[in-house]
Amino acid sequence: MQPHFHFGLHAEHGVVARPTTAITSHLAAWYLEREQFEPVPGRADLFRLTQPDHDLRRRARQTVHDLRRHGFTVHADLSLDPAETAPANAPVRANSAAERLARIARAAAARPPQHRVSTPQVASVPVPTLGAHSSAARRTR
Repeated sequence: MQPHFHFGLHAEHGVVARPTTAITSHLAAWYLEREQFEPVPGRADLFRLTQPDHDLRRRARQTVHDLRRHGFTVHADLSLDPAETAPANAPVRANSAAERLARIARAAAARPPQHRVSTPQVASVPVPTLGAHSSAARRTR
């Protein structure tokens, strides 16, 4: 299956995208323009990322990710492919802000030990049964 887009680095234009025949040119232009790409003058089939001096590779990886999330197949240079350049799962800091807030919330929800109410254990007492000598038995006679 042919990809919908090709992404790469160009010496003159920075990050470029070229839609293939697997997608209509109108739809490709619509998606790429929303991802901050603009047509390269004189090249109808080539788009370049606007503001090339502003976080170029991250924005290109984000565009590749977004297009794939929308169901398009994208071929990208290794440095622009988020699947290839994604950092390994970073270890979670032992004392992160989220963890600290979770500990505070748990502490606020719990009662302090000095205010805990202990429920006394009730000894089971047998309930007397109505016998021949009870007052209810006498009334029925």
